[in-house]
Amino acid sequence: MVTCKQEYLKYIDSPADLRKLPVGRLEHVCAELRQYIIDVLSENPGHLGASLGTVELTVALHYVFNTPDDRIVWDVGHQAYGHKILTGRRDAFQTLRRFKGISGFPNPAESEYDAFIAGHASNSISAALGMSVAFQLENRADRHVVAVIGDGAMTGGLAYEGLNNASINPNNLLIVLNDNDMAIDQSVGGLSQYLVNITTSQAYNTLRYHVYRQLRRMNLISENRRENILRFNNSLKALINRQHNLFEGFSIRYFGPVNGHNVTDLVQKLNDIKDMQGPKLLHIKTTKGKGFRPAEELATEWHAPGRFNKETGERIRPQRNDEPPFYQDVFGHTLVELAEMDERVVGVTPAMPTGCSMNFLMKAFPKRAFDVGIAEGHAVTFSAGLAREGLIPFCNIYSSFMQRAYDQVIHDAALQKLHLVLCLDRAGLVGEDGATHHGVFDLACLRPVPGLTIASPLNERDLRNLMYTGYHTASGPFVIRYPRGKGELTHWQNKMQLLPPGRGRKLREGAQVAVLSIGPIGNEAAKAIDLLEADGLSVAHYDMIYLKPMDEEILHEVGQRFSRVVTVENGVITGGFGSAVMEFMSGNGYAVCVKRIGVPDRFIEHGSIRELYRLCGMNAAAIAEEIKTLASLPDRRTAPFREPSARGPFIPLSIINVML
Repeated sequence: MVTCKQEYLKYIDSPADLRKLPVGRLEHVCAELRQYIIDVLSENPGHLGASLGTVELTVALHYVFNTPDDRIVWDVGHQAYGHKILTGRRDAFQTLRRFKGISGFPNPAESEYDAFIAGHASNSISAALGMSVAFQLENRADRHVVAVIGDGAMTGGLAYEGLNNASINPNNLLIVLNDNDMAIDQSVGGLSQYLVNITTSQAYNTLRYHVYRQLRRMNLISENRRENILRFNNSLKALINRQHNLFEGFSIRYFGPVNGHNVTDLVQKLNDIKDMQGPKLLHIKTTKGKGFRPAEELATEWHAPGRFNKETGERIRPQRNDEPPFYQDVFGHTLVELAEMDERVVGVTPAMPTGCSMNFLMKAFPKRAFDVGIAEGHAVTFSAGLAREGLIPFCNIYSSFMQRAYDQVIHDAALQKLHLVLCLDRAGLVGEDGATHHGVFDLACLRPVPGLTIASPLNERDLRNLMYTGYHTASGPFVIRYPRGKGELTHWQNKMQLLPPGRGRKLREGAQVAVLSIGPIGNEAAKAIDLLEADGLSVAHYDMIYLKPMDEEILHEVGQRFSRVVTVENGVITGGFGSAVMEFMSGNGYAVCVKRIGVPDRFIEHGSIRELYRLCGMNAAAIAEEIKTLASLPDRRTAPFREPSARGPFIPLSIINVML
């Protein structure tokens, strides 16, 4: 796999090895590191563009700072592949994102060099600030903390909460702003344009570095006087540049912008400012995909390109015309159809128009599609505002990122019973991105919220039908969750029809066990039932479609006819769909044994969907085995009364309920 000659990289097993090299050799290290990332990712897909853009920064940080005692907190791990390679995982890098291999994101459980988990954007400043303040309180101020954050992540509100707090707590935090004018899609918003346009005199900064060091040597600057000097300095710079610097408005020392691909200059700048007291920000300008021309020219497409030919830049895609479409493409095309039907239909996404396929709407109706940046909470409340004035917003957010907008769903959308459709893409286990990205909590966390309608389609046609139903359902927020990847049907463009909320359907008759499923995981359940037919087992299958409201007619039928029930969901079983079924059966006095199949109560690692289904017992073979085991148990309704045990008398649950 590795074709580049490694004159230096093969000897670097830790940053301590890197720091043994003279600074003049770092350019060679960067070239080898960049080529190694290209070599590996061409055959083992991952996030290419962001990590190519931070090669020089990564080398410079580990060269200047004494990691792991000094902390580097990466904001989103897409940019940290070089970091992994330089911190003892060079050979293991070829297992990146594979089952039982290394994670695609920094994780302290994997390495002492990974200071903090980094799967969702905008958390680095807050986390790093906490570390820096902790070092101050513990009299370990000689230990440095660096937060590396991209310009896309700077659109997240949490980043500003961290910036605001950094100016009032004692800390020596260094924030490195990696500005490539790109998140995954093009960065949006006033801040992004500000970062593109900001200018600072290089001569001014050079002079300031020298003056500052000289004044420190002469003991003319003390910590007590630093704030007054900083305020004067900010005012002077604003006068010279004819603009006020946003970061220095937070009383954070600003340096830059500087070339993020000149490793020698980065080392000098980092050495110049690393021991300065108080919070400071180094603004570097980089190119996403640097060093690989196709990735530089088409940054969005090469964010996570899959397998590719590293010589020609051609992306390797299987040539199959009869495959089902991606769920996100079904969403995107259907949204355009709904927008053509009604001018009130609009689309909202937090920085993922290509990933969720809202780019189709952006092309067809550019004034009716809104990319609000990495700001999920804002996306929901913005949608609520649109709905409040009579529009019908379809707000598409990845399930794992919707967790960041929980308050807004409750307070701003559900409480006001607003007509908006929340489409949760990448719901369930998502595969190689792992624990930070699995969208497995949405059913359990949204189920208790009053006024929500929550649904999940069995296939692509149902997704279209649910979007159509959500468009027509004005009683409150309508939630649709669907998985990453391809669906089930090649002919999916049906004439859309209503799926009445609270109505499921029976897919198969049966007499011994009832299987209740919700969402596309029901297709695995159907395969499991097919496997059991050969053994003569009679299994009924119900597709519930809606978690809330649930089809009580089906549940009463199941409770009356079956004593053995299996629930299947692609989400956590704690508090999810299966729990809702159990609550109904218990609350209505049905003596039913319920076996829940879903994601167990632990964080699930990365791997392919097939591997993770097998790991969680959610594949067809495992589901069939659970059904077979349950079918072999005695029927509770005909089982003899149990004799009192040595631990005390047996009291039937029904009697306990009466006593309580």
